[in-house]
Amino acid sequence: MLTVGGLTKRFGGFTALAGVSFEVAEGEILGLIGPNGSGKTTLFNCVSGALGSSAGSIRLRGEEISSLTPDRICHRGIARTFQIPRPFRKLSILENVAVAAHYGTNRHNTEAQARVRAREVLELVGLAADPEASPALLGAGGLKKLELARALATEPTLLLADESLGGLDLSEMHDAAELLKRIRRDLGITIVWVEHIMATLMRVVDRIVVLDHGEKIAEGRPHEVAEDPKVVEAYLGEKIVLA
Repeated sequence: MLTVGGLTKRFGGFTALAGVSFEVAEGEILGLIGPNGSGKTTLFNCVSGALGSSAGSIRLRGEEISSLTPDRICHRGIARTFQIPRPFRKLSILENVAVAAHYGTNRHNTEAQARVRAREVLELVGLAADPEASPALLGAGGLKKLELARALATEPTLLLADESLGGLDLSEMHDAAELLKRIRRDLGITIVWVEHIMATLMRVVDRIVVLDHGEKIAEGRPHEVAEDPKVVEAYLGEKIVLA
């Protein structure tokens, strides 16, 4: 589905991504891990169009998208979440998601259709209790769900999930991980997931790509990556034993 080839991003004299290449198969959950500053969010920004790349190729089902604007990339079926949710505070929870439904792949939705889609997505992520409430009433877990709902409302085929577990307690982490699996299973959405909670991520993803200082240092199945000496040294600190 997604092919990233030789992706490079420079900020002046600093190279944030240096020739990163990998592929994402349709229906896969791919984990993207690495230390802080390794280039994970920069990569998401390039794929989603928030940043232009300095060199390399980004192809969605064979189409080069690296020169497209974020809205055109969204219309082609790529959605992303952000580490820090920033909802529209003056809109209700439902309205936040309905706005996304207006501007996604099916951007000809009427207001009524957008609201129906918003309610469906809010129910899926577990925020259907009071959709007319203000997002200011949501805690960390609720804001993460709202961020995910807004991305799903655009009806993507590829979801870039950026630290969906950050700030959650153990129970919320488990629920969020199960939700990502359900999104793949029930909606057929392919997922690239950036996460620092390794024990959870490695039990969910099919494969993992590891970045360090803007370069890909490893790629493989979770058990392979968990035992890779380069990954242990650069990021994990110790081998993770998978059940």
